[in-house]
Amino acid sequence: MTLAPPHLLTMYRQMATIRAFDARAVAEFHAGNIPGVVHAYLGQEAIAVGVCAALRRDDKITSTHRGHGHTIAKGADLKRMMAELFGRSNGYCHGKGGSMHIADFSIGMLGANGIVGAGMPIATGAALAAKLAKSDGVAVAFFGDGASNEGSFHGSLNLAAIWKLPAIFVCENNHWAVAVPASYALSVSEVSARAASYNIPGVTVEGTDVLAVYEAATQAVQRARAGEGPTLLECMTHRWRMHAEQRGNPADPRPLSAVEEAQQHDPITVFGKRLQEHGVATAATLAQIEREIQAAIDDAVAFATASPLPQPEDALLDVFAS
Repeated sequence: MTLAPPHLLTMYRQMATIRAFDARAVAEFHAGNIPGVVHAYLGQEAIAVGVCAALRRDDKITSTHRGHGHTIAKGADLKRMMAELFGRSNGYCHGKGGSMHIADFSIGMLGANGIVGAGMPIATGAALAAKLAKSDGVAVAFFGDGASNEGSFHGSLNLAAIWKLPAIFVCENNHWAVAVPASYALSVSEVSARAASYNIPGVTVEGTDVLAVYEAATQAVQRARAGEGPTLLECMTHRWRMHAEQRGNPADPRPLSAVEEAQQHDPITVFGKRLQEHGVATAATLAQIEREIQAAIDDAVAFATASPLPQPEDALLDVFAS
């Protein structure tokens, strides 16, 4: 607990905000207020916050289909995010992208992506741009264990390695690719072992420990800024919900034991207890943070509900760059 108390409390607030946002998104989806799909990030909050806390605003990230946590941790506006989920024109993509395609270039968020593994080549390109510009910028690609079997994973790591790009590849290993267990789909017990093939560091950390993630990410960022090349950072975590929300609440295809195990690991509860044990916060402090977050989520939903729907002619907008 060497970080300053305000920094620690900010990390707690961000984790709790991600939890509240996605819990509300799940509820609004099942109430019929959100079209399209929702992939909940519940249970994985420590990874997005731990990694993004080690970055600057101008550093770049790319996300996945499960991207709300990364987007919030990088500093996105909750109202515009919720409006996008609701399919409203005041959303980040004017209601035409939905949950899986939120982007905000002003904060370095290059976009969530519905294509498995598609964010890695984009982040590799952003890292190359930083190097060509002779800046000390860093690019981070978030992806899941299933995406580590995609060609985009291997091509991106190889190119970043041979060019020593300032890239960090963050695998959020929640042990399941939809309903396929990693124990079956992966040729290695840890994705980080694949880093050896590209002669780059491979690190595995406990992904429910926000400070462990932050420490590992900070080391990777320092290495990248120093021109020493990319790092593969694997964060072991647990997905609380199904792969994607489905109306009618069908049964989770994972074994019940896997679902129960996932929900036994709560990164927010554990971190909150540590903050209290070290005198950083009291239970009352954390409760006040929770109330403030809930109010912000309520405001975001109200904003989304009051926002107009896109018009048919809006389909012709944003087709070409200005």
